[in-house]
Amino acid sequence: MGQLIEAEIVANVLKVVAHEGQTLVAGDTVVILESMKMEIPVLTEEDGTLTKLAVKEGDVVQEHDLIAVVE
Repeated sequence: MGQLIEAEIVANVLKVVAHEGQTLVAGDTVVILESMKMEIPVLTEEDGTLTKLAVKEGDVVQEHDLIAVVE
């Protein structure tokens, strides 16, 4: 199923950087989360195409919530 990108902490989705269909390389930022006034970039670990973006700006994610899928 490719790489599942999940939230590691409870946070707000501050900014969506990538879009579905975009080709990504390892280390690219998918979204930026905000928690306790800190900005946390969420990066892809593999090269591939962003096939699913499961969040939008302003969403609140819990630990282990799906953020995106890269295949």
